Amino acid sequence: MRRLPSRVVTGFLALGLLPLTGCGTEVVGATAATGGADKTIHATKLMRLTEAHEETGMTLLEGPVFDAEGRLFVVDVTAPAGESKVWRVDVRKKKAERFHTDDRGTYTSAQFSPYDGRLYLTDFAHGEIVSLAADGTDRRTFFSGEVDGAQMNPDDLAFDQEGNLYVSDSRGMSEGQANGRVVRIGRDGKDATVLADGLSAPNGVSFDADYRGLWFSELTENRVSYLLLDADGGAASRHTAIRVDGGLAQTDSIAVDADGNLYQALHGRPAMAVYSKYGDRLATVEVPARAAEGLESATNVAITPGGTRAYMTVSGPDGGYLYSFDALAEGIRQSNGG
Repeated sequence: MRRLPSRVVTGFLALGLLPLTGCGTEVVGATAATGGADKTIHATKLMRLTEAHEETGMTLLEGPVFDAEGRLFVVDVTAPAGESKVWRVDVRKKKAERFHTDDRGTYTSAQFSPYDGRLYLTDFAHGEIVSLAADGTDRRTFFSGEVDGAQMNPDDLAFDQEGNLYVSDSRGMSEGQANGRVVRIGRDGKDATVLADGLSAPNGVSFDADYRGLWFSELTENRVSYLLLDADGGAASRHTAIRVDGGLAQTDSIAVDADGNLYQALHGRPAMAVYSKYGDRLATVEVPARAAEGLESATNVAITPGGTRAYMTVSGPDGGYLYSFDALAEGIRQSNGG
């Protein structure tokens, strides 16, 4: 999730929400360069999902994730109370319906748990992780409170195969301090453990294709790191894996396909950079220039499980959109939400 402009933070304060410490620096135009790539993939507009909200002055789509029936769920980070904070989309019919709203959450990502099947959402502003039943009701607080003496700003999340959560905690971003963390939370909502700290605005987080480790991005460093895990799900080692030549754009969320390729979303440009698991730049997915005016960021992507059709969340002053393209390999859990 990118940093929210000051007018939006002010709007949330007026609505009684906790301040958003944001993700990123000043939003830049859609024509920012990201460096070279062997291949350019032009995404196609599927549908316009949202418009800028009067209360917050913007819309920001995030966290696309498919359920078992093939319906796509998308969160709107800046949706005020009474408007849909979670959308359910039939991508075949290009129809969307409101799925969930409440008077509190500022949701930045979504994932279905392999353990209990519920939809989990990160509430960035309140430092909470909540879950919903399959029909959008029964909102429960899964986790809240401090981790090692500090409350989280949870941004993205990933589940391991047993249902434990791995969360990017974007603390310290508005102050420009490297206070961010990657946190593991047991599937019962207990035993929160810091796996990595001293990070600069950690944002995207995803398991690799084999569940051996985690990829995570640091938005204000344009850096993707790899965190190798031990047999107990703890940190075994960590190293910088990819330095993204983003120019004015910055690293947002991450997805991984069946071949282990990384889809790195870009804040500041409606595009994604695609890398191999060895750091080779394979492609750039972008909104065609003729359609990019009024669009500032591509925040995340979901690749159809078992298929290659991908759906990218794109937002800007012109509204919140879904764009589609053909991914380089099939979708798996690691390319579905987060």
